[in-house]
Amino acid sequence: MLVIYYLTIIFGILMSVGHFPQAYTMFRNKTGNNVSLLTYGVFALGTTVWLIYGISRMETPIIASYAPGVIGSWLVVFLRLYYGDKKV
Repeated sequence: MLVIYYLTIIFGILMSVGHFPQAYTMFRNKTGNNVSLLTYGVFALGTTVWLIYGISRMETPIIASYAPGVIGSWLVVFLRLYYGDKKV
C-alpha cells in the first residue's frame, strides 16, 4: 500500500502541474482567446474544494495533489480574465 500512497502523490502533482503550460502560453502570447473560462473556472473551484477537503482530513496525497492545481487553475482563470480575447 505504501507504493500506491507515493504513486498517488507523484501522479497527482504531475496532473496538477498540467495547468502551468497553459498559463505560460497565455502569458507569452498575451491572449486568452483559446481558453474556456467556464472550463477553467470549474477546474479552479473543484481543485479548491478538494484541497480544502484534503486539509480538513489531513490527507497528504490530496493536499500535495491539489495544491499545485489550485495555483495553476486559478492562474489560468486570472490570465483569461486579464487578457480576455485580446489579439497580439
